[in-house]
Amino acid sequence: MQERKVLKEYGDVEITLGSTNLKRGFAKMVKHGVVMDVTNPTQAGIAEDAGAVAVMVLDKLPADIRARGGVARMATIQAIKETMETVSIPIMAKCRIGHTMEARLLEEIGVDMIDESEVLTPANEASHVWKWDFTVPFVNGCRDLGEALRRIEEGSAMIRTKGEAGTGNVAEAIRHMRMVNNGIRQVVAAKDNPQELMILAREMKVSYETVLKVAELGRLPVVNFAAGGIATPADAAMMMQMNCDGVFVGSGIYKSEDPEMRAEAIVMAVTHWNNPEKVAEAQSMVSERKSMPGLDISTMKEEKKLQLRGANL
Repeated sequence: MQERKVLKEYGDVEITLGSTNLKRGFAKMVKHGVVMDVTNPTQAGIAEDAGAVAVMVLDKLPADIRARGGVARMATIQAIKETMETVSIPIMAKCRIGHTMEARLLEEIGVDMIDESEVLTPANEASHVWKWDFTVPFVNGCRDLGEALRRIEEGSAMIRTKGEAGTGNVAEAIRHMRMVNNGIRQVVAAKDNPQELMILAREMKVSYETVLKVAELGRLPVVNFAAGGIATPADAAMMMQMNCDGVFVGSGIYKSEDPEMRAEAIVMAVTHWNNPEKVAEAQSMVSERKSMPGLDISTMKEEKKLQLRGANL
């Protein structure tokens, strides 16, 4: 575990390198924004020009990972460094579930956040990375409240819905966000009933203290973005309407025929999600004919669904 360096003190609050305050604070800095998947500096430049709050560097976009199969690993160090030299916004990168060494390498080269992602081929079927040992913040995916809280107890500073990446189909992102929201409402309703909270904690395989924190806050204790299948401005605004703090999008932009305009339109829709006139303006900037082809998730075999990776851990 790395030595903690005190960066600044605010009254009784001590901000240290690798502290929970600093990790979660970084995640809060990108709230209400769009994080875009990219595979090269050119795409990163498009994202930055469109107003993205950060970029996520991958070796291949989720749609390509899905189509090609095989083993998907973290992006090359060279590609990540080239992107870091190209844009001024924060750089995120993905590691495989449970692959502590990939995470260490990403921390070493100085990425701003690590996504321990089910989009890549899982490396450890028994556990996720223990994120408390790192100074860099992590983001993890979830399908429901229990999965989100288990990742937070492992040290995750940001949560995102898993959706179904690389499909251009927002249905699963909506379903997972609905499940998270329903779980939060159930916990809040049991706020004054310690016995019921204990039962819920046991069912979700997390501590009573973590569930109590959700009951008190009325939300997750960390920032929660939407991800997976977001392809249009209307998709993005829909997720914000469901109480998301922001969105991740990648294949939906770069697998379309109008990536520059679509990137700008999705940022506009997230920024003005509660203004139908602005969202309509954003939607009019893109053409449905130029959207990425979507996949019907209901026809997919279970073993083809990326969202299931790591869900039971």
